[in-house]
Amino acid sequence: MFISMNRFVIHRGQSEQFESRWQERNAFMQGVPGFLRARLLKLDDTHYTAYTEWESEAAFRAWSHSDTGRRCNSLRMPEGVLADIPHLESWQVVQEA
Repeated sequence: MFISMNRFVIHRGQSEQFESRWQERNAFMQGVPGFLRARLLKLDDTHYTAYTEWESEAAFRAWSHSDTGRRCNSLRMPEGVLADIPHLESWQVVQEA
């Protein structure tokens, strides 16, 4: 299994707009080969992590280079929502309980 996490810092008062944009983005994920699940995690009003699980790193890479992946990633946040650039982390699962 392969996990991709994108960490975001947003401006205070932008939670609703941020979450709405992620809901739009999730519509692109359904039926993608190798995609298992996505979660949007919220720490507080300004810190989020977008978490996705994939069958393999190859499935994630294939999606990210596909038309669907490019369309999904082109859904930029509206001006003034992000307080910093997103930070992508990718993880290979080595143990599971």
